[in-house]
Amino acid sequence: MELNSRLQLMNWLVSQGLEGLPENDLIRGFCERCRAGGLDVSRAMVFIDTLHPIFEGRGFRWNDTATNESDAFEYGSTEQGDNAQNWRRSVFYHMLENGQSELALDLAQGAAQNFGMIDDLAAKGHKHFVSYVHHFGEAGTMGQMDCVYSYWTTRRGDGFGEQGMAALRDLVPVLGLAIKSAAQADIAKTLGRVYLGRDASEQVLRGRIMRGVTERINAVLWFSDLRGSTAISEGMEPSEIIPFLNDYAQASIDAIHEAGGEVLKLIGDGVLGMFTHENLAVAKRAALRAEHRFRRNMRALNSRRAADQRPVTTAHVGLHVGEVFYGNIGSEDRLDFTVVGPAVNEVSRIASMCRSVERELLMSSAFRGGLDAAGRNYLVSTGRFALRGISRAQELYTLDPDIVADEVVAGKYERYLAP
Repeated sequence: MELNSRLQLMNWLVSQGLEGLPENDLIRGFCERCRAGGLDVSRAMVFIDTLHPIFEGRGFRWNDTATNESDAFEYGSTEQGDNAQNWRRSVFYHMLENGQSELALDLAQGAAQNFGMIDDLAAKGHKHFVSYVHHFGEAGTMGQMDCVYSYWTTRRGDGFGEQGMAALRDLVPVLGLAIKSAAQADIAKTLGRVYLGRDASEQVLRGRIMRGVTERINAVLWFSDLRGSTAISEGMEPSEIIPFLNDYAQASIDAIHEAGGEVLKLIGDGVLGMFTHENLAVAKRAALRAEHRFRRNMRALNSRRAADQRPVTTAHVGLHVGEVFYGNIGSEDRLDFTVVGPAVNEVSRIASMCRSVERELLMSSAFRGGLDAAGRNYLVSTGRFALRGISRAQELYTLDPDIVADEVVAGKYERYLAP
């Protein structure tokens, strides 16, 4: 590959890295341009660890022929199970253990039988293999993301040759930098989504980060908490408390997200959520749909936990509607993107009233008032109550008991909730 072709490809990598081209498109464009420039790459694999609550990292593939492999994939922990065994048999594990940053293998000579992937590559006609580990400095490391791994093959009988190897040594680090840039953007989006919530994360990443920058919105508010969780936790082994809370948090968060809502805050065993729409009646029906799915999730979860002889519980949910301030609140160096306002306090008080009236769901009169006639018919009054810390008493509603007791009514209610 001539020097001019290398420089053109480097310039392309830099420009596309700055523009934010996705990793799989970077790999594909890189390999196609290598081949056009005389570097006969037949297969490429690039992967990089990340910061993610589920995945250890992401990988990207390219082949010169059509395959049924995906061009992008995620991988789990390499600390245990089959992933650990596969990792220890890999070229990259060998390189890290021996302090190598480059390793070339002649596949035609069968020189690497101990490595898990090599036999398959040789059987598919690849003749020469070279792998790289490009390490980051301490300041450039994020968690386990401390290097970019890659390997490259060619079908040429004489391999990459001296000029091809020189081209890879020049080009692959630049590709690695572009991949790292894209991975860091993915990490920022992931961390924002996981710790702030989906909508709040998008707003922060779009630049709404200044303290006091808020907007006044009308929203449907959700507050749920577990019944008797403190007493249950006191009877558990300490190691069981977090899995217990995680199981029930998953049940509520999944239900809120599936119905189109946003989870704003986790407060101990409590969940504060929000549903918005230009038509609040639509948002209210979405909140009812989330509550219905939450109960379904809870039944399935309690069945699994009971089968394992683990503690189970139920939950209280309060639904309310009102005007809130949505945005950045806090100090100059510690902000929270959330909602505040009297309506937020009221929805938590409504949820706490579930214990007093022995109902799992309570809704405010403001919530009921915006529903259509069909929705209002499924609600019944539980009485008028003075809420702690709230100056005015208000009537609270719950679902008609016939929804649970009568299959016909239950079916009609589910059809009403359908999006």
